[in-house]
Amino acid sequence: MRYLILAALLLVSTNMKADDWGQTGHRVTGAIAQKHLNRKAKKAIADLLDGESLAFVSTYADEIKSDGQYRSYGPWHYVNVPFDQTYETHEHNDEGDVIQGIDKCIEILKSETATKADKAFHLRLLVHFVGDLHQPMHVGIAEDKGGNDFQVRWFNDGTNLHSVWDTRMIESYGMSYTELANNVDDLSKEEYKAIASGTHRDWMEDSRVLVKDIYQNTEVGEKLGYRYMYDYFSTVRKQLQKGGIRLAAMLNELLG
Repeated sequence: MRYLILAALLLVSTNMKADDWGQTGHRVTGAIAQKHLNRKAKKAIADLLDGESLAFVSTYADEIKSDGQYRSYGPWHYVNVPFDQTYETHEHNDEGDVIQGIDKCIEILKSETATKADKAFHLRLLVHFVGDLHQPMHVGIAEDKGGNDFQVRWFNDGTNLHSVWDTRMIESYGMSYTELANNVDDLSKEEYKAIASGTHRDWMEDSRVLVKDIYQNTEVGEKLGYRYMYDYFSTVRKQLQKGGIRLAAMLNELLG
């Protein structure tokens, strides 16, 4: 019986639909952010999370999806904006989106009346949503559900464009989240400051530039592999690094 349960769990895990960077990508962003926290923010976060790291809590917003009481947070993982519109001009989802989700998390963390439990919950969400904001397909278009209906092949496996950017490239590279977090690009003070500047709305627009490039250079049904890794994995690494730097900047401002 024990082996049957294990087999069932493995079958479920291998068929789960990826919704964002995946565990490794989110943990990379969290680990990078942890390194750039100022002393005051680091202490405040340790108090709120009872010592858990940003990398550890970075997957929380996905983990709670299996619990029906958190179903309303699902739309907070993404935003769909037509290429010919901006976030301000497009029709917003009444159930929320990643921008509105981040807004709410910021509101709770700045609140003087919110409980520690409420702040800790929204901090866990914020870590995840800032990561999602830097996965280009999470700021994609509604027509193909952020690339989920954009069918391609990854080497010899059938998949979709969203999954390629979520997990396939990162998994193919074969590094752990700590290895990826410890091997980021060296940045000058000016480059770091430029990345950390702006708001999450600006960061969304930065990611949307990549979305347009991806759609211009990827065809439905295309077999992707080594060349695609060569062309785009450096972009994945940069997005993970940007996400970590920007998350730290946001938390330093909120809690530092």
